[in-house]
Amino acid sequence: MMTAYLPYALDWANLLLRWAHVVSAIAWIGASFYFVFLDNSLISPSDPELVKKGVDGELWAVHGGGFYNPQKYLVAPKQMPENLHWFYWEAYSTWLTGFALFTVLYLFNAGTFLVDKSIHDWSASAAIGAALGFLVSGWAVYDVICRSFGQRKNGDLIVGAGLFVFVVFATWLACQLFAGRAAFLLVGAMLATAMSANVWVWIIPGQRKVVAQLKAAQPVNPLYGWRARQRSVHNTYFTLPVLMAMLSNHYGWLYSAKGNWLVLVLLMLAGALIRHSFVARHKAGVKGRRAPWEYAGYGTVLLVGLAIWLAPPPPSAAALAAAEKPPGFAEVNSVITQRCVMCHNAQLQNKGIALHTPELLRQNAQAVYQQVVILRLMPFNNASRITEDERAVIKRWFEAGALLN
Repeated sequence: MMTAYLPYALDWANLLLRWAHVVSAIAWIGASFYFVFLDNSLISPSDPELVKKGVDGELWAVHGGGFYNPQKYLVAPKQMPENLHWFYWEAYSTWLTGFALFTVLYLFNAGTFLVDKSIHDWSASAAIGAALGFLVSGWAVYDVICRSFGQRKNGDLIVGAGLFVFVVFATWLACQLFAGRAAFLLVGAMLATAMSANVWVWIIPGQRKVVAQLKAAQPVNPLYGWRARQRSVHNTYFTLPVLMAMLSNHYGWLYSAKGNWLVLVLLMLAGALIRHSFVARHKAGVKGRRAPWEYAGYGTVLLVGLAIWLAPPPPSAAALAAAEKPPGFAEVNSVITQRCVMCHNAQLQNKGIALHTPELLRQNAQAVYQQVVILRLMPFNNASRITEDERAVIKRWFEAGALLN
């Protein structure tokens, strides 16, 4: 009896975890964006008292009817303040809720969500192990690149180039092993894991060591602050690529495209370029330089190019002729029975949708059209091997007035 309610319970877990994950991510990304803006917008204080206190930069801002004057100390203040706010639960909560959501949605249903045998024929357990390994190895490789080259001359450029090559390879590999939707999600999750690990392994421990040194009246090692800032900057550049990877897996025409790995790489690169434009803009505003909007332009050009590349071909003469004569209900029902009813019937109603009778098909015609034709999310991973011609049948039927045929 209880097993009958398991899909329903998992849907609730999916909803609540997704809600918590999005809220946590908003808090984390908002804090990341704000502090990167703050670091890049600080100006040297003119007040001798602030300089004497060790203030390296300050900013005046107005928000919510009040004026704010945040100040940043060079390395650390001379004395530990009584009330010190830490920023880390936003990062931890985002990763924990994200991994829980990944577990409920993908790992519990690995045979359906992770595995597409037309891409790579392996077991669900092997796919689960590889997916978890993907997250761990992604962080390990990223961390080695940062520790090996980060403090060298032109270290930022070397690390950036190394990360780009690694992310391209990881994206290609994911798309060779996993179902397209899972591959896109895993690449985003790999980068998000590196972001959270930056906070957990380097940023917060380094800050705790600084606090301990201050309390013990010891000299503060500036390396901890430098390393924390380096990883924080990396995190802010990861945000838009991660968000794009997470969102793009909801659009079947992206992850099912030929060369889907390149599609994802270009989407993430566009996000990184747009983010760089805003990061550099803050610096330019303080130093009186021109804001480098061209980077956002490059990202936009990439997105426009992708849109042109992925655009569907113009309809053939045969397709135009077929469109003039909408299919009858019997033809549409035959496609639905063969491709959809196996998961949407009286016994198994995935997502609460059943299509095993003409009345139910007409009742859910809008959802069928959206999921099969527009978003191309269904059949999931195209497990029932629906053809493009069959999608076109559903399209013509609905657009001709599905409820009237």
